[in-house]
Amino acid sequence: MEMYYTEIDSPVGVLLLAGTADKLRRVEFSRRTAALGQRDGWQRAAAPFRDAMRQLRAYFAGDLTRFDLPLDPQGTEFQCHAWMALREIPYGETRTYAEQARRIGKPAAVRAVGAANSKNPLAIVVPCHRVIGSDGSLTGFGGGLDVKRQLLEHERSRCA
Repeated sequence: MEMYYTEIDSPVGVLLLAGTADKLRRVEFSRRTAALGQRDGWQRAAAPFRDAMRQLRAYFAGDLTRFDLPLDPQGTEFQCHAWMALREIPYGETRTYAEQARRIGKPAAVRAVGAANSKNPLAIVVPCHRVIGSDGSLTGFGGGLDVKRQLLEHERSRCA
């Protein structure tokens, strides 16, 4: 299966998009892109990501609150279940890791949910930035806590 990638500038830095000709597999922050890098055999191409880029620009402009893209995240069954549950967190709202664990029917799996969220391959599109600590604190985030704060403030400012 051919893999493609491109980059897009955003208010939170350069984002790497990667996937097949018809499905998005990765949205990575520039901080993580250095570690991820271009994989052998990946081809640079913007065409497969036109809709994703359009939707990301609309999100950052405050005109889009829910992404509608064909996704193909690669992970375990549990990870994929946890990631898809993230998509149910409304724009501008947050959930705790414990709430997310309860919502997927695994109330004792709080740490497993946190571990799954840390491996979320589709930053912003699958909004793991909307998950916070039980005390309301911002906790780990692949893009860094400053970016998490920026994304949450961006969404909250559009909901006010």
